[in-house]
Amino acid sequence: MASQVWNVPNVLSMLRLVLSAALFVMIALGPQFMIAALVLFCITALTDFVDGWWARKFNQCTQLGRILDPFADKILICGTVIFLAARPEMQADWKLFQPWMAVVIMGREMLVTAIRGYMEQHGVNFAAKWSGKIKMGFQCLACAAGCLYLSYASADPASSADPVTVNAPAWLYWLLVVSIWVTILSTLQSGLGYVLCAVRIRKDS
Repeated sequence: MASQVWNVPNVLSMLRLVLSAALFVMIALGPQFMIAALVLFCITALTDFVDGWWARKFNQCTQLGRILDPFADKILICGTVIFLAARPEMQADWKLFQPWMAVVIMGREMLVTAIRGYMEQHGVNFAAKWSGKIKMGFQCLACAAGCLYLSYASADPASSADPVTVNAPAWLYWLLVVSIWVTILSTLQSGLGYVLCAVRIRKDS
């Protein structure tokens, strides 16, 4: 029993929760910590790929892992989006991360989690779909680009007449804008896909 709890995939998921908390602190501390936040985000996101690969390759899929892995993913993505959206450098530009975007992303995750729980209670295997994996990829790109973008902000807002000035290169700004809006669209599309799939399954049953 203990081996099912402390296997490599579950330990990596637990580690992802701890690293996520450290990541949120770095984002909150400001621009001077954003490169470290970017590196930590990439490492933390990589653990999601590794634990899934390990669980499949070595047959270490467990009931705890089925709960812990997506939970850790949601904490990482939703928390990062919330902390990025809270930065004044983001709020100054409506095209970048905004609080309502965090609500959309969190709402989608809560809805899909509720649907999955309901379906599996009724004996239906409601595993993650490719649309959800693609959505996760866009979310990771947007969060990483957001951390890199904020690293160009003034480290000492009090020394600037405009405390939200970010001297990032144009290519990075537009990469962030495009990745954010593609993330929002893919989040809505994948969420709708899960809803329609659940409705179809219930009708067929």
